[in-house]
Amino acid sequence: MSQKIYKLPNVLPVHIAIIMDGNGRWARARGLPRYFGHQRGVETVRKVVQACGEWGIKYLTLYVFSTENWFRPQKEVNKLMEILEDRLVKEAEELMKNNVQVRAIGQLDRLPVGVQKNLNYLINKTKNNSGLVLILALSYGGRYEIIDAIKKIVTSNNVDYNKLSPENFRNFLYDPQIPDPDLLIRTGGEKRISNFLLWQLAYTEFYFTDVLWPNFQKDDLYDALLEYARRRRRFGKVEDDNLPKV
Repeated sequence: MSQKIYKLPNVLPVHIAIIMDGNGRWARARGLPRYFGHQRGVETVRKVVQACGEWGIKYLTLYVFSTENWFRPQKEVNKLMEILEDRLVKEAEELMKNNVQVRAIGQLDRLPVGVQKNLNYLINKTKNNSGLVLILALSYGGRYEIIDAIKKIVTSNNVDYNKLSPENFRNFLYDPQIPDPDLLIRTGGEKRISNFLLWQLAYTEFYFTDVLWPNFQKDDLYDALLEYARRRRRFGKVEDDNLPKV
């Protein structure tokens, strides 16, 4: 069976962020426990990471587990952490083969010790890879990131508050080297950002799809890229012929 050939737009997003929604609903529709949806969602992650690397996307941030997710039923949280701890090691070979570098943002010290250990292992193992940079948002909340940044500023002896700007404020975010997302994709039909990258999404293009995350395929990602290519990004300026067409 021949592999489908995709004609990519002339301009692609440098950084894609994804809110992977719909795992629980996918499982419930099949009469399965919610964690089956999370397990199936891992397969989608693998496909999307591979496609982004193949298509030359530089950064991909996945909203894996939010600070609010800690308030889910303990049984579900435990199962999520179990899946995460397992996959962080088992996906290492595939990530190395695809030259993917892994990073993580969030309140990582809240994660179980086993998850932290395997996460650090994966980050260190892939740190010299030069392809797609995959950022895992774990125990992450946008408001907490801003608060944590302010705490760093307050305790720093090298910050002149009078010269604080959006440009140098980002130096106190979880990973200042990551550029702001150009495109945010949310699956599952909901149309909200759920405390995700609140600082970084200021001028990001949003794309919402009803497709549940476990059903999200390469074609769906391609559709999002085509929609992005039809947008005109003004960044608060007046539209004119000098603005780049995306």
